[in-house]
Amino acid sequence: MEFRPHLFTLRQLQYAVAVAESLSFRKAAERCHVSQPPLSAQIAQMEETLGVQLFERDRRRVLITERGREIIERTRRVLQQIDDIAEAGRCAADPLSGSLKIGVIPTISPYFVPRLSAELRKDFPQLTVFWREDKTQPVMRQLDDGTLDAALLALEAAGSELEHEVIGADPFVLATPYGHPLGTKQSPASLSELKDATVLLLDDGHCFREQSLAVCSRARARELEFRATSLSTLAQMVAGGSGVTLLPELAIAAEIKHANLSVRRFRQPAPQRTIALVWRVHSPLGPSLRRLAASASHAYAESVTPDGAP
Repeated sequence: MEFRPHLFTLRQLQYAVAVAESLSFRKAAERCHVSQPPLSAQIAQMEETLGVQLFERDRRRVLITERGREIIERTRRVLQQIDDIAEAGRCAADPLSGSLKIGVIPTISPYFVPRLSAELRKDFPQLTVFWREDKTQPVMRQLDDGTLDAALLALEAAGSELEHEVIGADPFVLATPYGHPLGTKQSPASLSELKDATVLLLDDGHCFREQSLAVCSRARARELEFRATSLSTLAQMVAGGSGVTLLPELAIAAEIKHANLSVRRFRQPAPQRTIALVWRVHSPLGPSLRRLAASASHAYAESVTPDGAP
């Protein structure tokens, strides 16, 4: 690209647009915080350089010439692009005043993102977050190729090459149909009680399935052939008497509103997942994402009661 000296300055462009919008050299000068003679001289120099008269002026009024209209319109677009460059630089200096693309897995998104979004609007009013919900592996691929800036997921399923901040622990609970023998006991559940129980799990691709499957394998439970596409489907199937399941505690408050479930916590140490915000190791957004994670951690703590229940 060849770089040549420009025929006129950015200041001259600003003066021309100011005159066009106010149709007054005096008002344009006031708007640009200069006296009128220098502004008039800069406009005259710009017209001479262009070989085009931009304005008709006399003592009573100022009009934009026919040939000047197109030039003024183009000048407006140039100034808007300059403003956009300045805004991009400002956002680069403080990413939390711009926009971020964050992936989130389906077993977290509906139960936490609404509350988190409200917290982020309060803490970072200039920030716009574009959430993208998908299963763990697609989210990880998009994070790796730069399509996403960060991701909200279960840390156990994230690669060790990622930076992260823990948002909170999310224990698993045992969910059964109302009146089911495993759901009527008042004591915390133990894995041994799941031996030979018929358990429903999520479909392949959900990291929560893999985590629940590991628990059920230790307990020697039997997985039903049916696999749910969402936690809501899983809860409805259990409520209908198809078996029992494990649910993340984060989802319980929402799911028991729509399904007649009995819920028991597990005896400590209970199986759980760790919700975390993750991002690429060398991402320049790291410091800003840590600030965002602090807000997310606060929102998560506010979403549970003192005993840890949603």
